[in-house]
Amino acid sequence: MRAVPGWLLRHRITVEPYLGDSAYGPTYGPAVAGVPALVVETVRTVRDKEGREVTSTAQIIAAPGLDCPAESRITLPDGRSTKALTVARHTAPGLPVPQSTEVSCE
Repeated sequence: MRAVPGWLLRHRITVEPYLGDSAYGPTYGPAVAGVPALVVETVRTVRDKEGREVTSTAQIIAAPGLDCPAESRITLPDGRSTKALTVARHTAPGLPVPQSTEVSCE
């Protein structure tokens, strides 16, 4: 199946993938700048990785295979820094729709 068309991904974001917690707090991988994405800043209620209802203020659509686990740091196109709450990988085998990764952010 094809990935979401690149011409739809008009924004650029920076992603610092969450690696886990250490004795000094959360640790992140190297920042990946210029990641093509489509960013929608709207308020939605989503469930975080622990199942609690939380408020998401931005949603990101990116190409499949985006390395952005929950808790990753993301810098949006306007410069705002946020955290990934949930990550959904959309695939539809056999259907004529593109694959993508959806990230809901704080």
